[in-house]
Amino acid sequence: MTRPSSAFSMLVRRVAPVVVAVCATLALALPVSAQDSRRENAFTWSGSIPAGHTIFVKNINGGVEVERSPSGRVEVTAEKRWRRGNPEDVRIELKKSGDDVVICALWSEGSTCDERGIRSERGMRWNDRNDVSVRFTVRVPEGVRADLATVNGGIEVTGVSTEVRANTVNGSISARSAGGPVRAKTVNGSINVSMGTLGSAQDLEYETVNGGIVIELPSNFGAELELSTVNGRVSTDFPITVSGTLSPRRLRGTVGDGRTRLRASTVNGSVTLKRAN
Repeated sequence: MTRPSSAFSMLVRRVAPVVVAVCATLALALPVSAQDSRRENAFTWSGSIPAGHTIFVKNINGGVEVERSPSGRVEVTAEKRWRRGNPEDVRIELKKSGDDVVICALWSEGSTCDERGIRSERGMRWNDRNDVSVRFTVRVPEGVRADLATVNGGIEVTGVSTEVRANTVNGSISARSAGGPVRAKTVNGSINVSMGTLGSAQDLEYETVNGGIVIELPSNFGAELELSTVNGRVSTDFPITVSGTLSPRRLRGTVGDGRTRLRASTVNGSVTLKRAN
């Protein structure tokens, strides 16, 4: 059997401790059924972030949805959903880091959060009946970057024209930006990304283990490519100067001027590069 690439091995090693920790301590982690759950609007914030700076949203249990802001301001709302848990055990925190803003959903008193993510005290025990989930809706104007992370939940980005970074563990990522660039990583889920421009991006990365990857790129796209899968196929709409041996599961080569480096890898799924119409 074909062995996953070293990049995949690193990904699994990097994510595995997170998955183990979350599964061991968050029996709450399965999303709550919308039909049976109770809901409350738990958080609302609106403010100005200068162009070129970032809104960070960090979550554990629940998805993140991003839309274009019609007001020119960054707007963030959070809805809690639960069936048997206590929503008061989950708090939403906001902090500023220079001109950047960080908003986090925290499930314990000892948890802390910053741009790098959520951390909890060692030895902390979680309430395994707390099935509260938090769904964030984020509206961003042009020029403000969005950095999004969750563990159990999908990420959906539509109608924006900004730079996006999206990371989850159990969930799919769908992101469409008239601008860009967009970067995305998950473990259990597919990745579908569309970008209008790449800006000055030097590196673009897309990784999953269980799911396919589809990336739609502008017609003037140029990059050094590394595309790979174990159980699936690699395909592209772009003419490529191939480096090395041509394989249906692995492709290295150059598109256009090769000014960007693009890497996309999965284990179970296909990798497809599409040319925007």
